[in-house]
Amino acid sequence: MRFSAPLLRATLIRRYKRFLADIRLADGTEVTAHCPNPGSMMGLAEPGLTCWLSDHRGTARKLPYGWELVEFGGTTPRPHFVGINTNLANGIVAEALAASRIPALRGYAETRREVRLRQEVRTGTESRLDFHLHDEERGDCFVEVKSVTLSRRPGLAEFPDARTARGARHLQELARLAQQGKRAVLLFLLQRDDCRSLRFAQDIDPGYVAALQAVAPSIEILAYACDIGPEGIELAGPVTIELTCPTAFGRAKSRRLIH
Repeated sequence: MRFSAPLLRATLIRRYKRFLADIRLADGTEVTAHCPNPGSMMGLAEPGLTCWLSDHRGTARKLPYGWELVEFGGTTPRPHFVGINTNLANGIVAEALAASRIPALRGYAETRREVRLRQEVRTGTESRLDFHLHDEERGDCFVEVKSVTLSRRPGLAEFPDARTARGARHLQELARLAQQGKRAVLLFLLQRDDCRSLRFAQDIDPGYVAALQAVAPSIEILAYACDIGPEGIELAGPVTIELTCPTAFGRAKSRRLIH
């Protein structure tokens, strides 16, 4: 996914009210930008960080700029980038699906986005999942995408970065689909180019991690990193997933998955 216009390099002054950020442009002008990320953005919202903005001037948007990337590491040997716009995650995955870049999800004739579950299967809920893949021979496959931006150790991404009741609800919906014989996939998209493994943040949301451990035997879990830069973001290779799952004997078993 390429950005529609060149991004502008700037400096973060502060993030506040979740969706707003005061930012200093390269010429010293201070502006308010939209922050398209509802999470805590732990480690990504420190004053002085280099950020990259999309320019919405001349459009109908309420704010003239949108915050897209955080840059780390300067220019030697190369900077690293984090995509903080969670709204882009589904578009990145949609492009990858169309290009058959996710081997586990190849071979479906139809792809639909933002599908209401009650319209597709009897789940007792009106909520949506991100993708519905269908093929006459392969049947139905439902995919929920989660954008990952947190990293507290080099090379290791973590999810979630805040408590997520919505995320736990999606886990239960995927599990119900699996019980009905549908293929149910949870795909973690690491919008970082500096991590090659993923683990789950027990200290941040123990309820989500417990729910994930409970449903993991019945659903498929995938995780992919991204190639990121001011020109755009696209899916890169799979990453290792570190997950401890309960077994039938009541003991925890650690799994390291890579797809």
